[in-house]
Amino acid sequence: MISLTRASAHCAAALLFALPIASARADSDDTALTNLVALVSQRLALAEPVAQWKWQHQKPITDTPREDALLADVQKRAAVAGVDPAFARVFFRDQIDASTLVQKSLFDTWRASQAPANPAPDLATVTRPQLDQLTGRLIGALARVQPLRGAPDCPARVARSVESWKELTRYDSAHAKAMNQALGHVCESGGVGGMA
Repeated sequence: MISLTRASAHCAAALLFALPIASARADSDDTALTNLVALVSQRLALAEPVAQWKWQHQKPITDTPREDALLADVQKRAAVAGVDPAFARVFFRDQIDASTLVQKSLFDTWRASQAPANPAPDLATVTRPQLDQLTGRLIGALARVQPLRGAPDCPARVARSVESWKELTRYDSAHAKAMNQALGHVCESGGVGGMA
Protein backbone atom coordinates (compact mmCIF):
# COMPACT_ATOMS: atom_id res chain seq x y z
CA MET A 1 0.00 0.00 0.00
CA ILE A 2 2.85 2.37 0.87
CA SER A 3 4.57 1.67 -2.45
CA LEU A 4 1.30 2.41 -4.25
CA THR A 5 1.03 5.71 -2.38
CA ARG A 6 4.63 6.57 -3.28
CA ALA A 7 4.02 5.64 -6.91
CA SER A 8 0.97 7.90 -6.90
CA ALA A 9 3.02 10.71 -5.37
CA HIS A 10 5.71 10.27 -8.07
CA CYS A 11 3.05 10.39 -10.82
CA ALA A 12 1.46 13.48 -9.30
CA ALA A 13 4.86 15.13 -9.02
CA ALA A 14 5.65 14.32 -12.64
CA LEU A 15 2.38 15.92 -13.73
CA LEU A 16 3.02 18.92 -11.49
CA PHE A 17 6.29 19.60 -13.27
CA ALA A 18 5.18 18.64 -16.79
CA LEU A 19 1.86 20.39 -17.28
CA PRO A 20 1.95 23.90 -15.82
CA ILE A 21 5.14 25.14 -17.43
CA ALA A 22 4.15 23.96 -20.89
CA SER A 23 0.82 25.75 -20.67
CA ALA A 24 2.30 28.85 -19.03
CA ARG A 25 4.35 29.79 -22.05
CA ALA A 26 1.85 32.32 -23.31
CA ASP A 27 2.93 34.83 -25.92
CA SER A 28 3.25 38.24 -24.31
CA ASP A 29 5.79 40.77 -23.15
CA ASP A 30 5.53 39.28 -19.68
CA THR A 31 6.19 35.63 -20.49
CA ALA A 32 9.20 35.64 -18.13
CA LEU A 33 6.99 36.90 -15.30
CA THR A 34 4.22 34.40 -16.07
CA ASN A 35 6.78 31.59 -16.08
CA LEU A 36 8.10 32.79 -12.72
CA VAL A 37 4.56 32.79 -11.35
CA ALA A 38 4.13 29.22 -12.65
CA LEU A 39 7.25 28.06 -10.82
CA VAL A 40 6.23 29.86 -7.63
CA SER A 41 2.83 28.16 -7.85
CA GLN A 42 4.50 24.77 -8.23
CA ARG A 43 6.64 25.45 -5.18
CA LEU A 44 3.58 26.48 -3.17
CA ALA A 45 1.82 23.26 -4.21
CA LEU A 46 4.64 21.31 -2.57
CA ALA A 47 3.88 22.98 0.77
CA GLU A 48 1.02 20.53 1.26
CA PRO A 49 3.05 17.29 1.11
CA VAL A 50 5.73 18.97 3.25
CA ALA A 51 3.11 19.94 5.83
CA GLN A 52 1.54 16.50 5.74
CA TRP A 53 4.92 14.82 6.35
CA LYS A 54 5.75 17.22 9.20
CA TRP A 55 2.30 16.66 10.73
CA GLN A 56 2.59 12.88 10.55
CA HIS A 57 6.13 12.93 11.98
CA GLN A 58 5.33 15.59 14.61
CA LYS A 59 7.97 17.99 13.28
CA PRO A 60 7.79 21.78 13.54
CA ILE A 61 6.92 23.79 10.46
CA THR A 62 9.95 26.06 10.80
CA ASP A 63 13.42 24.58 10.29
CA THR A 64 15.76 27.56 10.71
CA PRO A 65 19.07 25.73 10.05
CA ARG A 66 17.72 24.25 6.79
CA GLU A 67 16.29 27.64 5.75
CA ASP A 68 19.60 29.40 6.46
CA ALA A 69 21.50 26.76 4.47
CA LEU A 70 19.09 27.15 1.53
CA LEU A 71 19.46 30.94 1.54
CA ALA A 72 23.26 30.74 1.62
CA ASP A 73 23.25 28.20 -1.23
CA VAL A 74 20.82 30.30 -3.25
CA GLN A 75 23.09 33.35 -2.99
CA LYS A 76 26.05 31.36 -4.34
CA ARG A 77 24.04 29.83 -7.18
CA ALA A 78 22.51 33.19 -8.05
CA ALA A 79 25.92 34.84 -8.38
CA VAL A 80 27.00 32.10 -10.80
CA ALA A 81 23.76 32.59 -12.81
CA GLY A 82 24.22 36.38 -13.04
CA VAL A 83 21.40 37.11 -10.58
CA ASP A 84 21.89 39.68 -7.83
CA PRO A 85 22.54 37.47 -4.75
CA ALA A 86 20.70 39.89 -2.45
CA PHE A 87 17.63 39.77 -4.71
CA ALA A 88 17.78 35.96 -4.80
CA ARG A 89 18.05 35.77 -1.02
CA VAL A 90 15.03 38.04 -0.47
CA PHE A 91 13.03 36.20 -3.13
CA PHE A 92 13.72 32.80 -1.57
CA ARG A 93 13.03 34.15 1.90
CA ASP A 94 9.62 35.09 0.49
CA GLN A 95 9.21 31.53 -0.86
CA ILE A 96 9.97 30.09 2.58
CA ASP A 97 7.55 32.50 4.26
CA ALA A 98 4.82 31.74 1.71
CA SER A 99 5.26 28.00 2.21
CA THR A 100 5.09 28.55 5.96
CA LEU A 101 1.77 30.38 5.53
CA VAL A 102 0.32 27.43 3.61
CA GLN A 103 1.67 24.89 6.09
CA LYS A 104 0.32 26.80 9.11
CA SER A 105 -3.08 27.06 7.44
CA LEU A 106 -3.09 23.31 6.80
CA PHE A 107 -2.05 22.54 10.38
CA ASP A 108 -4.88 24.77 11.64
CA THR A 109 -7.37 22.98 9.40
CA TRP A 110 -6.15 19.55 10.50
CA ARG A 111 -6.33 20.53 14.18
CA ALA A 112 -9.91 21.74 13.70
CA SER A 113 -11.11 18.78 11.64
CA GLN A 114 -9.21 15.76 10.42
CA ALA A 115 -5.69 15.29 9.10
CA PRO A 116 -5.06 13.29 5.91
CA ALA A 117 -5.04 9.56 6.61
CA ASN A 118 -2.77 8.54 3.72
CA PRO A 119 0.99 8.56 4.36
CA ALA A 120 2.75 11.67 3.09
CA PRO A 121 5.37 11.34 0.37
CA ASP A 122 8.79 10.97 1.98
CA LEU A 123 10.25 14.41 2.60
CA ALA A 124 13.90 13.45 2.04
CA THR A 125 13.53 11.25 -1.04
CA VAL A 126 10.45 12.65 -2.81
CA THR A 127 9.48 16.19 -1.87
CA ARG A 128 12.85 17.82 -1.12
CA PRO A 129 14.37 16.69 -4.43
CA GLN A 130 11.39 18.35 -6.16
CA LEU A 131 12.00 21.52 -4.15
CA ASP A 132 15.71 21.40 -5.04
CA GLN A 133 14.90 21.06 -8.73
CA LEU A 134 12.53 24.03 -8.48
CA THR A 135 15.24 26.10 -6.78
CA GLY A 136 17.46 25.81 -9.85
CA ARG A 137 14.59 26.60 -12.19
CA LEU A 138 13.54 29.58 -10.07
CA ILE A 139 17.08 31.00 -10.14
CA GLY A 140 17.00 30.74 -13.94
CA ALA A 141 13.61 32.48 -13.96
CA LEU A 142 14.99 35.26 -11.72
CA ALA A 143 17.73 35.87 -14.28
CA ARG A 144 15.05 36.43 -16.93
CA VAL A 145 12.91 38.80 -14.81
CA GLN A 146 15.78 40.72 -13.23
CA PRO A 147 15.83 43.37 -16.03
CA LEU A 148 12.10 44.06 -15.42
CA ARG A 149 12.40 44.67 -11.67
CA GLY A 150 12.99 48.43 -11.84
CA ALA A 151 10.19 49.25 -14.28
CA PRO A 152 7.59 51.60 -12.76
CA ASP A 153 4.81 49.25 -13.87
CA CYS A 154 6.52 46.12 -12.53
CA PRO A 155 3.94 45.44 -9.75
CA ALA A 156 1.07 45.78 -12.25
CA ARG A 157 2.88 43.48 -14.68
CA VAL A 158 3.36 40.86 -11.96
CA ALA A 159 -0.36 41.11 -11.13
CA ARG A 160 -1.23 40.65 -14.82
CA SER A 161 1.06 37.64 -14.96
CA VAL A 162 -0.74 36.13 -11.97
CA GLU A 163 -4.04 36.72 -13.78
CA SER A 164 -2.64 35.02 -16.90
CA TRP A 165 -1.53 32.12 -14.77
CA LYS A 166 -5.00 31.83 -13.25
CA GLU A 167 -6.51 31.65 -16.73
CA LEU A 168 -4.07 28.97 -17.89
CA THR A 169 -4.36 26.67 -14.88
CA ARG A 170 -6.56 25.58 -12.02
CA TYR A 171 -5.33 28.31 -9.72
CA ASP A 172 -5.89 27.57 -6.04
CA SER A 173 -7.44 30.74 -4.64
CA ALA A 174 -6.83 29.43 -1.11
CA HIS A 175 -3.16 30.19 -1.77
CA ALA A 176 -3.73 33.80 -2.89
CA LYS A 177 -2.19 35.29 0.26
CA ALA A 178 0.80 32.96 0.03
CA MET A 179 1.23 33.81 -3.67
CA ASN A 180 1.21 37.51 -2.80
CA GLN A 181 3.88 36.83 -0.15
CA ALA A 182 5.96 34.76 -2.57
CA LEU A 183 5.97 37.51 -5.22
CA GLY A 184 6.28 40.46 -2.83
CA HIS A 185 9.87 41.39 -3.75
CA VAL A 186 10.03 40.48 -7.42
CA CYS A 187 9.81 44.22 -8.18
CA GLU A 188 12.30 46.66 -6.71
CA SER A 189 9.39 48.79 -5.49
CA GLY A 190 7.85 45.73 -3.77
CA GLY A 191 4.32 44.47 -3.78
CA VAL A 192 2.04 42.97 -6.36
CA GLY A 193 -0.17 45.64 -7.89
CA GLY A 194 -3.88 45.06 -7.82
CA MET A 195 -3.65 41.48 -6.62
CA ALA A 196 -6.16 40.32 -3.99
